[in-house]
Amino acid sequence: MGGMTSSMAAKFAFFPPNPPFYKLITDNATGLLVLDCFPRRENIEVLRLPTRRGTEIVAVYIRHPMATSTLLYSHGNAADIGQMYELFVELSVHLRVNLFGYDYSGYGQSSGKPSEQNTYADIEAAYKCLEENYGTKQGDIILYGQSVGSGPTLDLAARLPKLRAVVLHSPILSGLRVMYPVKRTYWFDIYKNIDKIPLVKCPVLVIHGTADEVVDCSHGKQLWQMCQEKYEPLWLKGGNHCDLELYPEYLRHLKKFILSVEKSPSRRNGSRSSTDRLEKSRRSTDFFEAPRKSSDWRETPRKSIDRSEKLKIHDYKFHNIDKLDKLGISYDQMERSRRSVEYHEKSRRSIDQQLQKARKSVDWLDRIRAG
Repeated sequence: MGGMTSSMAAKFAFFPPNPPFYKLITDNATGLLVLDCFPRRENIEVLRLPTRRGTEIVAVYIRHPMATSTLLYSHGNAADIGQMYELFVELSVHLRVNLFGYDYSGYGQSSGKPSEQNTYADIEAAYKCLEENYGTKQGDIILYGQSVGSGPTLDLAARLPKLRAVVLHSPILSGLRVMYPVKRTYWFDIYKNIDKIPLVKCPVLVIHGTADEVVDCSHGKQLWQMCQEKYEPLWLKGGNHCDLELYPEYLRHLKKFILSVEKSPSRRNGSRSSTDRLEKSRRSTDFFEAPRKSSDWRETPRKSIDRSEKLKIHDYKFHNIDKLDKLGISYDQMERSRRSVEYHEKSRRSIDQQLQKARKSVDWLDRIRAG
């Protein structure tokens, strides 16, 4: 009964492109694997990875010379890495991250058949490759799950307590809830994200279109409400299921989130105990982030500045970040300079206070002698 139900669920859930958007070929000059429809690039590697369930998946790894984070991207349905390739390259360039994308079993040129359990093994193989082949630390990885990809993303995130962050793009509460608005979780359901999201300990960004006709926006909103570490969500007005990358706000907000989690003091070393502490650190290091909503949806949201004033500040600060990029000045350099000035200013005030105390002490001795 369970096998039959899982098989039926798989037919609803998985639609690998047929034919795939790419073929794997070997480059004659280097002997390396490449995708047939794209020229070989020095910073991109194409890999075949074995999984614990006996399948072999195809993956691409894109390096960025300035990266401090690595995005592990689990794509959506009816897509493969051939279709996603150019988007992967663009995200790596604009977000300044390394990016690792992979095809699920039965997708693209990966062997086997798509299933829930296979996708869990697939993302584990991708994560293992990052750790063992590239020396990537758990605390430098951002898991990114789009649509069906939110399933393997949250399954892995719930088991990795030191992740840098998670991005959920048009995510699902569960497979069954996409088709029926059920109120409880059934044993035969797949991708029970609703049960796993409370276990994720790192900051989570949720992105969803308000006009999504495949996965209703209520899925993203409920998942965001259940996060331990909420980050300001992005509800794209008029956005559908497969066009969110076309909105300028998508890239801006995603970039802001990644900068925020890269700058924030880490609580991954045992100090990750409250949402408020993370929020305070973000306010001090990410000066252009808008105030976040309450960490618990049952609480009254914290008061924020006037919306028009907030938009002015937001636009002004993004303009300055773009100017810094053009000048070749990193945010880190600017932040170090600011902190250095603040340090010397504090030191000067401390010296002034000590001199003032010394003067008062001398005046006190003079009065005693005079008496």
